[in-house]
Amino acid sequence: MKTILLKGELRGETGTRTSKELRNAGQVPCVMYGAGENVNFAVYEADFKNLVYTPNVYKVKLDLSGKQYDAIMQDIQFHPVSDAILHVDFLQVEANRPVVMHVPIRVVGNSPGVRAGGNLVKKINKLQVRGLLANLPDYIDVNIDKLEIGQSAKVKDLSVSGFDILDAKENAVVTVKTTRALMQAEAAASGK
Repeated sequence: MKTILLKGELRGETGTRTSKELRNAGQVPCVMYGAGENVNFAVYEADFKNLVYTPNVYKVKLDLSGKQYDAIMQDIQFHPVSDAILHVDFLQVEANRPVVMHVPIRVVGNSPGVRAGGNLVKKINKLQVRGLLANLPDYIDVNIDKLEIGQSAKVKDLSVSGFDILDAKENAVVTVKTTRALMQAEAAASGK
């Protein structure tokens, strides 16, 4: 799994007034929990660009006043109007403790159903997985080489090792649907 570095400053005070002052200064109040005591800190909002606004998933190396921690982003809150980042929660991770994350999927292969005029529809963009951080991949491959029109690749069809997929086994990840043009062509060919 790829790692991204975030530098932050520890903060002693918490609360609404302090959080507003941080946001006015271009910083985002953050908290890290998971191993003992909670750590409150602030990171400049611009530093979140490569972590938040991407389809990828990252492990975060937090540098807080010279001390480094391994973490993952657990939760993020946005302003309802301006979409500015209001608050971010991080979970401190350890090498021997499993974590739960959302890992993006990647479609691979060439579907005969799509070649025949069907439309490939991605039903799920990320799957929820649990495992040791060292075993989690950057993405999960979904092979569509055998999908005909009307067929789906389901969670139970994915073969993974080293971690568990927590999504329901019957959930469709990708589906090949019939297009309207194909249905009209079939109707015209049958003489209806």
